Amino acid sequence: MSGHRIFSMAFAKVYPAYVAKAERKGRTKAEVDEIIRWQTGYTQKQLEKQIAAGVDMEAFFAAAPTMNPARELITGVVCGVRVEAVEDPLMREIRYMDKLVEELAKGKAMGKILRG
Repeated sequence: MSGHRIFSMAFAKVYPAYVAKAERKGRTKAEVDEIIRWQTGYTQKQLEKQIAAGVDMEAFFAAAPTMNPARELITGVVCGVRVEAVEDPLMREIRYMDKLVEELAKGKAMGKILRG
């Protein structure tokens, strides 16, 4: 593990930023939750439990029930980084989530965001 600072950051600190980004653009917390559940396989109750527990990003993704295989279809640039080129598996998962929330905030249809 290359020790990126974000790996040890609590998911509960990142999550409100995702929600705020979506809400600023007229989207909802429920849509952010749907994206996270789609990517990780968490149920809504499991997601809320992870947030309440204050687990870090590494533990959040390690405990994910079933990572959606369609997440590998996510491509593009987020935060100046090409998502599909990220080598570290954990950082790639984080970037996938960043990209999905960015697409939501840009007004993309949920079906397209979820690669449906």
